[in-house]
Formats: sequence, structure tokens, C-alpha cells
Amino acid sequence: MFEALQDGLSSAFKSLRGQGKMTEANMREGLKLVEKSLLEADVSFDVVREFMARVTEQAIGEKVLKSLNPSEQIVGVVYQELVELMGPVDHSMHLKGKDEVSVLMMCGLQGSGKTTTCGKLGRHLKLQGRAPLLVAADLQRPAAIDQLHVLGEQLDIPVFSDRAEQDPVKVCNAAVKQAKKLGADVVILDTAGRLHVDEELMKQLERVDRQCNPNQIYLVVDGMTGQDAVNSAKVFNEALELDGVIITKLDGDARGGAALSVKQVTGVPVKFIGTGEHLDALEEFHPDRLAGRILGQGDMLSLVEKAQQEFDADELEAQEARLLKGEFTLDDFKKQLSQIKRLGPMQKVMGMIPGMGNMAEAMGDADPEEDMKRLFGIIDSMTAEERRNPTKIIDQSRRRRIAAGAGCEPSEVNELIKQFDVMAQMMISMAGKGMRERMKMVREMQASMTDPNGQLSKKKISTGKRLNPKERAKLKKQRDKELRRRKREKRSK
Repeated sequence: MFEALQDGLSSAFKSLRGQGKMTEANMREGLKLVEKSLLEADVSFDVVREFMARVTEQAIGEKVLKSLNPSEQIVGVVYQELVELMGPVDHSMHLKGKDEVSVLMMCGLQGSGKTTTCGKLGRHLKLQGRAPLLVAADLQRPAAIDQLHVLGEQLDIPVFSDRAEQDPVKVCNAAVKQAKKLGADVVILDTAGRLHVDEELMKQLERVDRQCNPNQIYLVVDGMTGQDAVNSAKVFNEALELDGVIITKLDGDARGGAALSVKQVTGVPVKFIGTGEHLDALEEFHPDRLAGRILGQGDMLSLVEKAQQEFDADELEAQEARLLKGEFTLDDFKKQLSQIKRLGPMQKVMGMIPGMGNMAEAMGDADPEEDMKRLFGIIDSMTAEERRNPTKIIDQSRRRRIAAGAGCEPSEVNELIKQFDVMAQMMISMAGKGMRERMKMVREMQASMTDPNGQLSKKKISTGKRLNPKERAKLKKQRDKELRRRKREKRSK
């Protein structure tokens, strides 16, 4: 998400840091790169012009230019202005009580992901303790009815449809009347779309709005269409008075201009963003968190929230208790990796951790998911005793046997044991510490994996490539140095 914009802004800030003494002239030069990055991300020209006027006014002020670290100050200015540009957002859907029926009307063009988003929103409401009902009111596209029924079955959410009826308004009214009988307290109307905005579509949507009187109207727009998404949002809002926008497909190569422009251009807040094809890939839109992601500062709050939903609390508590006793086995290692997998693709997860975005980038073409499968294969080829105490009991003959069972080279088994040994010591040293201390240790680990120029080494990060003896010796020296430092810290405490 926003990779091009992240790269552009990162390059602009790097240019500013390399200027030495900051002057108004080189500040303006750096800000031109910021402006170029926003325009290339397909942010509306008028929005960019107003945004840059506000940033420039603050950036060339005495407070920034004469500060000890003006380049960092300008990052702060851009961050605050991005938050202002995209917010504020009220995430409440203003639903009635559970004893009444609330109606949400979903609209959008064909191909925007509207029907799938209806399912995602239904899942979101169900997790909040509501009882949603999906309504197939898109009668222009017969497949939309089938698609909604499939989604309903997957999510265990009832779906109302009437294939014999040709008037979507009658389908919507009938669904609202049937909602209580079906045990629903929120009705989600999946209305018709078109390939483009036309008069017939707008009249039909206006009739649904007028006769069904929805509590909220949400427009679903495709984030990959850039300014077209913003323009269509403007037209829909003029006809229907939207209450919010949901931007989809922000997990792909979307340049992100729609997310940055839609609030400013239409006055309509972005309520949710779709970040993947899976039905759980719908996030509440937080301008401050998104601004952090755009500036490469990660998004720990979203990651923690997702972890709380996905992780088994009892298992985590049991793991923490074992770590406090100094116990960490390959079974524990595998369980932790499995839990991390549930958070999503590894590179996406790393991008949400402050300071780890560069590490994800440095992995290059390495496939963390495939590497994880190989690790699991090696661990599964071990006996229970070997998994409990791999460092002490796995000798050369055992390595060959494990490698044969996992379909890999003995050297890969050896590398896993070495990595596990370092990980075990780090996990045990983290036990009982707070989030701030753990994040500090993660950053220190990242720092220990940098080369003399401060760049992350791809060879050190990728588990899919073997290191030559010289590189292994250098990496071992770094690890030993880090372990000695931790022992000194532990003794001093």
C-alpha cells in the first residue's frame, strides 16, 4: 500500500537530510520533491496545491529552519498535515438499538468490490454483536445475487433475495419488513452498479434512498482508479448525500491518491479501507495511522488490535510463563510463527512495525511465506526430544536424518538451529518486559544486522540463501557481540 508514495517521500526527506545547513532555498527544493511524490500518487492537483501551501508556510518558518534537526521537523509537519487532510473520521455507523432495524445502503460502480465489501461489513458488524442481513438488490447483474449468497454462507449471515422481482426498491422494502422475522437488526442493501455514472442509475438509487430511508449511505470506490474514484464520489454525493466512503483494493499497486483526496474534495469521510481479498481484510480508517504508514513510521496500533483478535490469549499466557522460567523450544518457536502468519503476509506485518519497513524491503525477492514452510518442514521432521533441546542433541547424523525427512540440505537444518538459538535467548530476555522495551530490543536486533554503511544486508535476512564462510563468521561475530552486551545489561540490573 502506498509504496510509490512512500518511496517518493522517503527520497525527498533523504535529500533534505543531506543538505547540511538548512536554508529557505534548499528547503523549497526538498518540498518540490514532496509535491512531485504526491502528484505521482494521483492525489488531486487542487488538493496538492493547498496541502503544499500549508506545509511550505510552516517549513520555511523560523521555528523549523533554526531547529536543531530541521529535516525531522519537516517530517512532523508533513505528518500533521496528512492527518488534517484525511480526517477527522467518526467510525460510528450511528445504528439504532438492537430492538430496532437499522438500514445501511451500499452503492458504487461495477468492479469496485461493492458486493464483497457488503460481506466484509456484515462480518465486521457480526463481530460487534449485531445481527446483519445482506440484501441482494443488484438486479442488473444476476451473478451479484449468487455472489452475495455464497458470501452469506461463508460468513453464516442470512441473505434476502427475490429473483422474480424486477424492481430493486420493492426488494429492499420487503427485506426491511422481513428483517425482524429473520432475527436481523442491521440490513445491508447491496444496490446496483454501472460501468460508469449515468442518469438511470442515479434515479434508481434516489428511489431506494427516498423509499427505504437508510440510516447511512456508503459509497464503495476502487482505490486503484485514482482520481476517477474521487470524481465518482463527488457525483454520488451530490445525488445521495453520502455518509461515508469505503476505499477498496489498497493492498495492490494502488497509488493511494483517492485515500488522500476524497475527504478534501467531497467533504465525505473515509470510514473503512479494504486491504485484501479475504473477508477479514476490512479496516477502520485512521488518518493518523495511515499517515504513519505513508511516512514509513509503521502502524503498531493496528497490528496490536489485529493480534488481539487473532492470537490465543491462553496460549500466549502459557508461553510467557515458560519464557519466564527460561524455557523456549522449537515447538514454541513454531507456534509463534504460526500466530504471526495469521496476521497476514509477513512483509505487510513487518511494514507495520516502526523501523522494520526497510528490513522488509531489504528481503528483496525472498519469499518469507515459503521460507516459513521450509522451517516448519524441518521442525516437523524432528523427534519431540530434538525439538525440546536441539542445540545439545542434534549431531551430524541426526541433521542428515532430519534433512532427508524435510527434503532439504543438512546445512539448512544447521542454520535453523543457529537461528533458533539466537531467537531463544532473545525471547527469554524479552519475557516480562513491556512493549516499549521489547520494541527497543527489536530495533537493536535490526541495528546488529546492518552493514558498515547502515544498509540492511539482504543475505543476512533471507533464509533462502546460504552465506559463505566469511559472511557466516562476520554474522556470528555480530551475534556474539550482541549476546555479550545483553549479558552485561542483565548483570548490571
